[in-house]
Amino acid sequence: MKYAEEFRDPAAARAVLERIATMADRIGATPESPVRIMEICGGHTHAIFRYGLDKLVHPGIEFIHGPGCPVCVLPMSRVDECVALAERAEVILATFGDAMRVPGTRKSLLQAKADGADIRMVYSPLDALELARRNPDREVVFFGLGFETTTPSTALSIQQAAREGLGNFSVFCNHITVPPPIKALLDDPHMGLDGFVGPGHVSMVIGIHPYDFIARDYGKPIVVAGFEPLDLLQSVLMVLDQIATGRAEVENQYARVVPEHGNPVSLAAIADVYEPRPSFEWRGLGEIEESGLRIRPVYAAWDAEAKFAIGYGAGRRVVAEPEGCACGAVMTGRIKPTDCPQFGRGCTPEMPLGALMVSSEGACAAYWQYGGARAAAE
Repeated sequence: MKYAEEFRDPAAARAVLERIATMADRIGATPESPVRIMEICGGHTHAIFRYGLDKLVHPGIEFIHGPGCPVCVLPMSRVDECVALAERAEVILATFGDAMRVPGTRKSLLQAKADGADIRMVYSPLDALELARRNPDREVVFFGLGFETTTPSTALSIQQAAREGLGNFSVFCNHITVPPPIKALLDDPHMGLDGFVGPGHVSMVIGIHPYDFIARDYGKPIVVAGFEPLDLLQSVLMVLDQIATGRAEVENQYARVVPEHGNPVSLAAIADVYEPRPSFEWRGLGEIEESGLRIRPVYAAWDAEAKFAIGYGAGRRVVAEPEGCACGAVMTGRIKPTDCPQFGRGCTPEMPLGALMVSSEGACAAYWQYGGARAAAE
């Protein structure tokens, strides 16, 4: 298939759904004993609900929403540190729009902006670089966050700042990696997962082999998937086929975009600029070893943590989740968003209690946007 509309063809979708149903019956999947497939990426979660795939697949297939939203897994302490940076008189804070409404303990970045902080929404770290060039008397700090998808662009911006000697630009680095939290979930004895739909955009950068441990060490199938409805349905079918035939492999459904070994230019930039943190705190998952990235000492002049003596380098500050917030349980697949007692009551898109309700990749936002508001009302 060549064009996007072909991946949304109803007749083709019905054919794949019939094959999914046949395969699900073959392996004995029922609503009482479902096959539990975790989609790791928040973009997949939104696609599943946008196209109603959770309602169309065999009732013995249950989608479990994983921790694949980088804004959502950011601990509140890091949001607080970002707000504190933004409130410094000499700082212009540049951030992606997704992070603006994520609540900290005192306020969100949007509230800080309303209170007078100079916070600019940007579409790329290159926009932040341009802000630094145009404001040589100000410190421009880019709120760097995201999985391996956005990590290379931040790395390339730091390299460019170093080449230019742009001393008033720095990055508050909150970049994280996908494989370690998957391992943490698989090590959790309470998580019963039968297979994974792997992230497409992340895999475009890192390739498919970083997931080898899932099949090799845990005996679980994983299929890297695209974002159109037929991509996801085919990926579910491929997971079921592995289960039915007793296989556990890493397969690439999204081969039209994802190269087996990733993007060498991006991987080289990541390796040059970053090194693994000994550990990093994930909202809902706690501390996970070597799951976060930090800027290497050679680029310390462009590291906001070093420049402003904040973050892990200044001593970690643990902040408890708001009382009644179940973001951690939702993010780790233990409950659905509508099972959270605050969903649609104490937590709405207008007045969010947790990050999952405001991020464009958050599971709670997906439930709300595609029918969750009605469920909450009921």
